[in-house]
Amino acid sequence: MPGGLCDISRAVGLDARVSLWFPTGKLVFMEIRVVDHPLVSSRLTIMRDKRSTNDIFRAALSDLGMMLVYEASRDLSVDTFPVSTPVDQADGFRLTEPPIIVPIIRAGLGMVDPALSMIPDAQVGFIGLARDETTHKPVPYLEALPDDLSGRPVFLVDPMLATGGSLLHAIRLLASRGADDITCICMVAAEPGVQALKDADLPVTRLVTATIDPSLNEDAYIVPGLGDAGDRLYGPRNIDL
Repeated sequence: MPGGLCDISRAVGLDARVSLWFPTGKLVFMEIRVVDHPLVSSRLTIMRDKRSTNDIFRAALSDLGMMLVYEASRDLSVDTFPVSTPVDQADGFRLTEPPIIVPIIRAGLGMVDPALSMIPDAQVGFIGLARDETTHKPVPYLEALPDDLSGRPVFLVDPMLATGGSLLHAIRLLASRGADDITCICMVAAEPGVQALKDADLPVTRLVTATIDPSLNEDAYIVPGLGDAGDRLYGPRNIDL
């Protein structure tokens, strides 16, 4: 799609910045960061492949999750402190404020352990949303979050960004609790979903993803995508909405 989001992101290598003007009069920049790396591409290929079994898909998702969280953490602030090595003194570093990891259940659960392996002192919140297969709208069923998220970095994790409905619903929940520094980490994003995120007046600092696919099909699945991430992680959903 010439001139589309994919072209913008690839042209700058890792990221593009989108300015958002909030009703408060504050100009906020949302960074779109597409991680271009051979290992990212190889794990994404395994996840796309319809022949990958649940266990193979889970392993690839875990690896890719760690890579994307690593990249999303690049801009976290750090404190310095002295540390003694066996030979001499050195500067040590630790996160000033570890982010709270918030998965959108159920597919987002697969990204929690990879995130905690990279940031073991992070806290975890939960937002449960299911997709209504008729309306393609998110159906909320769980919310477990701190009361006050103001001033805290939040990593909102969900493998797929398709229409943007689930992600935007989750972001509004986080914003209602004061979150003002939200990083969305999605393994596959679709241009319509990224556009919806751009158009929303919400406190999203950046989107980190492995790829931006061009379109959605009539069932609102990403094309070419990788199918239903939740089903490929855990098997078919066994609840009716």
